[in-house]
Amino acid sequence: SVYHVFESVAKKYDIMNDSMSLGIHRLWKDTLLHQMNPYPGTQLLDVAGGTETNAGDIAFRFINYIRSQWDHQIRQKLKSHQNLSWQEISKSYQQEENELPGGSQVVVCDINKEMLKIGKQKAQHLGYSEGLSWVVGNAEELPFIDNKFDVYTIAFGIRNVTHIDQALQEAYRVLKPGGRFLCLEFSQVNNPLISRLYDLYSFQVIPVLGEIIAGDWKSYQYLVESIRCFPAQEEFKAMIEDTGFLKVEYQNLTSGIVAIHSGFKL
Repeated sequence: SVYHVFESVAKKYDIMNDSMSLGIHRLWKDTLLHQMNPYPGTQLLDVAGGTETNAGDIAFRFINYIRSQWDHQIRQKLKSHQNLSWQEISKSYQQEENELPGGSQVVVCDINKEMLKIGKQKAQHLGYSEGLSWVVGNAEELPFIDNKFDVYTIAFGIRNVTHIDQALQEAYRVLKPGGRFLCLEFSQVNNPLISRLYDLYSFQVIPVLGEIIAGDWKSYQYLVESIRCFPAQEEFKAMIEDTGFLKVEYQNLTSGIVAIHSGFKL
């Protein structure tokens, strides 16, 4: 069945991501969520959220995070004896059945229809449906109104965009004033020894893994090359600032193999 085809493709990507990054991509994505620290009610746009390295991962983490924040708030209220009526308590649990706490929403937007389909299948499979929508769209020309989202994330997607400056302008446009831009992307390693090992691994090992696991040497060869062409941390930071974002900062993870860039629209 079509579902099984998608399932096997999605599984392949998951295995490939774990093999290539030795599972560390999970920690990188968790760190992104901790930096975001979203509260119930947050409206998130995750761009390129269907890509191979991401099929829904950010969206699912966001939903988990919002739910645990909400549970924590309920427990705090119960603890501090703010006499919550039984109706209130049951209402808070009913709310979870058909929407996310506080009316939070996450929109996953990707240019690739097939990838979104894989993400959707994965979401159904893992039981994520409330407050989650999937939209086909181009990062350089987002199909959303101005000032709509609290947070814009793009994980391992911006280096595949043809005009990065255009994608940044679009991120700025769709964010509300006070909104936050967060980008997780492969970056430049800042330690010469690790850099040498990383190059060896990238050019010698990753394409071979791609061939063995996904039957696709070429795509993973391209992946490695696209990583090397992406601007270094300071250069990318300057691009984000040129767009108009303020308080722009980055955090290197795993010696700069990846970095999280953050900026605010004020």
